[in-house]
Amino acid sequence: MTDKAPLRLALIGYGAIAQSLLDLLPQGLAPEVVVLVRRLPDTPRPGCRFVTDAAALVAAAPDLVVECAGHGAVAAYGEQVLAAGIDLVPASVGALACADLHARLRAAAQAAGARLILPSGAIGGLDLLAALSVQGAVEVSYEGIKPPAAWRGTPAEAGVDLAALTEPRLVYEGTARDAARLFPKNSNVVAALALAGPGFDAVSVRLIADPAATGNRHRYHVRAAGCRATVEIESQPSSGNARSSQTTVFSLIHEITAAAEDKARGA
Repeated sequence: MTDKAPLRLALIGYGAIAQSLLDLLPQGLAPEVVVLVRRLPDTPRPGCRFVTDAAALVAAAPDLVVECAGHGAVAAYGEQVLAAGIDLVPASVGALACADLHARLRAAAQAAGARLILPSGAIGGLDLLAALSVQGAVEVSYEGIKPPAAWRGTPAEAGVDLAALTEPRLVYEGTARDAARLFPKNSNVVAALALAGPGFDAVSVRLIADPAATGNRHRYHVRAAGCRATVEIESQPSSGNARSSQTTVFSLIHEITAAAEDKARGA
């Protein structure tokens, strides 16, 4: 890649996920990163140029935009980015539980020749799930177990004293679509499963607060004609964000690296 122009990268948001991504981004992969923020940070960051409106981000003509700011940011900026012909990787894939938003993003991408790239986030095995979904009906059930701190500021607090928990407690049971709506910062994994598999209304979800949990545990079962699979992953929370797994950051870097390789090949 040394004889090619480097990747022009932009981020939406400068919270825990974005800062972890910047910390771990391979040196030289994207020499300058444009970062869209609501308010300019007090301390400049080497290699970053901060902007406060989406027009400035689009004007920078990035090759790839990675959203790291939550469901609202996907709704606020996703169409504008894709309509400009810029590829978009939304970390907050749970935003696509809104069928209207998902349809609008796909339409904008298709019209402008851009790509809406869905990262795997904290989960794995999505290639198998997608392959099984091609042949017919697939049943998917997911269970997410996180420490009580990961459920603070969510509807879980309405029925559970998270600080007083001494044993695992079910905080939600239902569909992936409702999980994404009610727990937007905890349910991007279930969105990834739904989008790779049978859809938001066909994935059953159980979310559990466990005081003994030292990380974020994701377990899901797949049943399809001729195949049964169980996938379980446990990862450490992202630095500064108990709700998100460190593997989420790694999956975003994977997509950035792939985009840089595509550009180097002229793809």
